[in-house]
Amino acid sequence: MNLFRLVLFTFFGLLVQHRTQAQVKTTYVLTQESCKKIAAASIKYAVDNAAPGGSIAIVDAGGHLLYLERMDNTFAQAAEVSYEKARTAALFKKDTKAFEDNINSGRVALTTVGPVMLQGGLLIVYKGEVIGAIGVSGTKSADQDTDVAKVGIAVKLD
Repeated sequence: MNLFRLVLFTFFGLLVQHRTQAQVKTTYVLTQESCKKIAAASIKYAVDNAAPGGSIAIVDAGGHLLYLERMDNTFAQAAEVSYEKARTAALFKKDTKAFEDNINSGRVALTTVGPVMLQGGLLIVYKGEVIGAIGVSGTKSADQDTDVAKVGIAVKLD
């Protein structure tokens, strides 16, 4: 009888232990090396396409600043705007152009929230997972901000 109880309790103990084990998944993060490659490609594109300046900010998936570079002759506020564009994209897991399009379509209530709802913030996705975002400000137009950011996110990260 005691042997039966021991086997029974051992079985249920193993069953409970199996069900309560934590599940984990592999996550990816941006490194400084990756950030520098992304920024370098973006800046090269900006220079090659006659941008008068530009600021490139790169954040992690939580919106925390990892890298910021402001080109010569770029107005100072562009640094903060580029960071906020990247942060907004990362926090909402959505490119910021979608927000600007909504505002331009009449959803002006979006202008009352804190994040920067201007195009130029794009998600950085690696193996299907959002690992950060890039924000660009201070080029000659909002469309060029987005084009500069697109070049950055096209950089191969392997």
